[in-house]
Amino acid sequence: MAVFDSLRSFLKRPPPAQSVHGRTHELRRGLCLAAFSGALWALVCVNFSAWPLAFVAMVPGLFAIERATSTRRAVLFGWSLGLVGNACGFYWMFGTMRRFAGLPWWAAALLFLSICGFQALRMAFFGWALRLIRNHSGLPLALVAPVVLVTVELCIPLIFPFYLAMSVAQQPLLIQIADLTGVAGVSALLLMVNGAIYDLLSGAQRRRDIAAVSFAILLAAVCYGFLRVRQFTRQRALAPKIKVGIVQPNAITYALGGGNQVFAERRIADLQARSAELEAAGADLIVWPESSYPRRISRQANGDRPDSDPLRIKRGFNTPLVFNVTTYQPPLSSGQPYNSAILLDMDGKFRARYDKNNLFMFGEYTPGLATFPWLENFSPLRLEQFAAGGEINTLPFQTGDGREWRLGPMICLEDILPGFGRRLGALHPHLLVNLTNDSWFGETTEPWQHLALSVFRSVELRTELVRAANTGVSTYVDATGRVYAATYVVDPARDTRGADKVLAEVALIEGGHTLYALAGDYFSYLCIALTLYLSLVAPWLRRRE
Repeated sequence: MAVFDSLRSFLKRPPPAQSVHGRTHELRRGLCLAAFSGALWALVCVNFSAWPLAFVAMVPGLFAIERATSTRRAVLFGWSLGLVGNACGFYWMFGTMRRFAGLPWWAAALLFLSICGFQALRMAFFGWALRLIRNHSGLPLALVAPVVLVTVELCIPLIFPFYLAMSVAQQPLLIQIADLTGVAGVSALLLMVNGAIYDLLSGAQRRRDIAAVSFAILLAAVCYGFLRVRQFTRQRALAPKIKVGIVQPNAITYALGGGNQVFAERRIADLQARSAELEAAGADLIVWPESSYPRRISRQANGDRPDSDPLRIKRGFNTPLVFNVTTYQPPLSSGQPYNSAILLDMDGKFRARYDKNNLFMFGEYTPGLATFPWLENFSPLRLEQFAAGGEINTLPFQTGDGREWRLGPMICLEDILPGFGRRLGALHPHLLVNLTNDSWFGETTEPWQHLALSVFRSVELRTELVRAANTGVSTYVDATGRVYAATYVVDPARDTRGADKVLAEVALIEGGHTLYALAGDYFSYLCIALTLYLSLVAPWLRRRE
């Protein structure tokens, strides 16, 4: 207790006197606290075994924002927190720019810091709103911090979308409330505990009551998680199941440029060999990842290539296949291509196709390029511009007993978007299928972060998820967010081990019947309304009195 008393007395010291020395001291201390907080968040989002730190990671940043001598500095401290968190947590962006965009180190560093600075605006707005509300009310941070965080997570767009909840993605008991509130509720839970700890240390009025209520809510969330995990474990045991074979090619997708026929044929043969092995092991469905098929397919085609074609898709196996391919509207030179997922049935016919709705900025399209074509001159790779799909649909899959099931396709980063997941959930898929390609990021933590963000879709919709990733992580996730049979991450430029495979027995559970799936982001909108009221309406009403 003596340690806590000493820490509390240090943090309760009033802001420095408004001399030049005092302001400089306050600025340095605030920046250090904010940077420390950002580093803690980066740590828990890079090393998921450090997840307990998520309950205290924001505390230093809260002290920096709260003790700032002006709103401007509170915004600066919030932005600094976000800058350090993004730069350390998403360090892999720099290497990706150097390696695949061919940028010199100084240009890559400038672009990297620019993206991190832009993404840090989320925490800058967090600092501004938090300071504004606290200036006009005595509400505890255990209430204000989670409300404001949920608001900025929903309202501030990012190039690389993420949520602080990803830090506890591997803790099933903590994330089950996502079927009620979406992933935003998990972020709010973490910030509530951080805020309660701040209230305790800062000597806030009724701080013990605040802490007691906060930790009671945390305990209730954990108990709810225990009950839901137990419930869906039983439901899974009774549900019909199929065996899904996942092929992980471990191939360099960017080597496909230039029409390398030898590479394409070798790539197809590797995929077919692993698929034949999975069929022999009893697979009912086989899944190839994004960028798996090395040639384009006409949108008017209705089936596989002939047997004599060396690039025939299915050879040596007959199991239904879900694969990713670039499709085009003939002739090949007309219009923009689509990033598509196709279900190829046992008879070699294209049963259904889904076109990716949410294109990746600067990877599949350049914002404003249609209006300002000269922007293409600033792209070192002259990336091809894809067309976005116009609708969300499922892929109808029929099992051997004649029953038909709905597969919910997600291409690339679509599995980390809660809004897209909810729209897909409205179609009540029995199984989510994510086809992705994280080979651009090499053997870094990005594929694991991608997986961590995706597990929330299973919980939000209460259905299982199969992930086929070109270079990992390939896996399947049950309806409680638990990850099974996860593969490894490989950099094919340095490790030429060839294609690998996973055979997963997944349960077919009709998803999309949760409160979140039905009511949407109501929790986030309530937080937005409360933020607006506390920051704008309540102060105005007080001035009127």
